[in-house]
Amino acid sequence: MIDLSRRSAGILMHITSLPGRWGIGDLGPEAYAFADSVAKTGARYWQMLPLCPTGYGNSPYSGVSTFAGNELLISPDLLVKDGLLDRSDIGEVPSFPETHVDYSAVQKWKLPILRKAAVAALSDSGFRKRLDGFRNENSFWIEDYAVFRTLEQRYNDARWHSIWPKNEGMHEPKAIAQVLREQHDQVGIWQALQLIFNDQCMALKRHCASKGILTIGDIPIFVGMDSADAWARPELFKRDAQGHFSSVSGVPPDVFSATGQLWGTPVYDWQYHQKTGFKWWTERIRRCLKLNDVLRIDHFRGFDAYYDIPAGSETAEHGTWTHVPGKEFFNVLRRNLGELAIIAEDLGNVNQDVIDLRKSNGFPGMKIAQFGFHFLEDGSFDDPERFLPEHYEQSFVAYTGTHDNDTTRGWFNSLDDVQRKSVLSYLGTDEENVVSALVKLIMDSCACMTVIQMQDILGLDGWARMNYPSTCNDTNWSWRMKASEFTEERIGWFRNLIVTASRL
Repeated sequence: MIDLSRRSAGILMHITSLPGRWGIGDLGPEAYAFADSVAKTGARYWQMLPLCPTGYGNSPYSGVSTFAGNELLISPDLLVKDGLLDRSDIGEVPSFPETHVDYSAVQKWKLPILRKAAVAALSDSGFRKRLDGFRNENSFWIEDYAVFRTLEQRYNDARWHSIWPKNEGMHEPKAIAQVLREQHDQVGIWQALQLIFNDQCMALKRHCASKGILTIGDIPIFVGMDSADAWARPELFKRDAQGHFSSVSGVPPDVFSATGQLWGTPVYDWQYHQKTGFKWWTERIRRCLKLNDVLRIDHFRGFDAYYDIPAGSETAEHGTWTHVPGKEFFNVLRRNLGELAIIAEDLGNVNQDVIDLRKSNGFPGMKIAQFGFHFLEDGSFDDPERFLPEHYEQSFVAYTGTHDNDTTRGWFNSLDDVQRKSVLSYLGTDEENVVSALVKLIMDSCACMTVIQMQDILGLDGWARMNYPSTCNDTNWSWRMKASEFTEERIGWFRNLIVTASRL
């Protein structure tokens, strides 16, 4: 059992952000080198974003499948090493940007190469035998996923509910059987790529373990409308008499948004999940814990109650909070999977019921250092005992920021003059060293674990932030670290903070 209460530190760095010549970070040599660097710092955890294949907008929090791995993370170097590609198969590599992912260019260049490797793998009897075993082990999801990707490719669109022919869009058994017959080779390629991804991911996980590093995965509570999950298993979600999704997710109006946030993903029919013994959820968590050692669950509040917004609403103003059998759910998970190493994302306005659910399961919550600095008009701090890092309790994981936050340097630069002076006065530092001072503050806090995003370890400005919430553009999810940036000097600096904070 992993003891998350042990005083420790980690680094937040998604696989796509690793350096390399292939246009996107992957599970190959650069990932191994990064794990070695994490080990040198004395950190115990490497936190990643969801590893799922991404759809429109490239967000790993709105994946094509919650079970599958992102094929774009497969390493060409390892494909060559394993004999599934020759160097000549790779051909001329485009001049990809060094500091960000051009997803369109990467997909156009890399997917044909991956398919070529899958065809080569399928020509090997040993691989086919292993694939049969992998299919059996993952029968809960892999065939539906492979058929979904095959149809998505056929229609050049994942909107199964509006673009595909009705019989295929409604997942009618006869239509799916026909696709399996007529597109047998294409379906096999998508399944083969999942085994290759699995092999590479598990090998990296073993390497991390050999260095004393545990990986933290991330799992969004909801799944996307345009996903294989929603397409293949509509019974998991609330529907009307015609079978259409009747409700979507979001959060109600607050001080940050007068109309709330309309996320638009279908919401779960928890009565159905309860009747089935939470089987789908059990398999989902089981799969995620296969690929990672620890899970961070996004929007943990949704296991106590979810905000139900009628489908077709233009805003989130008219939703209702609906109870979820969260206590029973986690009891069932524990019976099926054993003790759970989970970090609960409990940010925002959570009520006592959510706090009690988290504590009763022994899950640490989250604190974000940037959120600690709530300014009043005179530049002083609002409610410092609640927010500032010196008041963090042991049962929390502390972050400078997550994927949705600006980098610390970018956040500081966005403040006005009065606010900056307040921050510098509180931290006892100057503008040049403000990032280091804030990192040290949360490292020295009582939080059981601290996780620092890689951009803050490198001291990068706001151009390097991972995501701007509620936007869809070519910048989100695209930041990449240069190969030369994580230097021995930076490693030594971070190690010194870990040592002096007793987090080694």
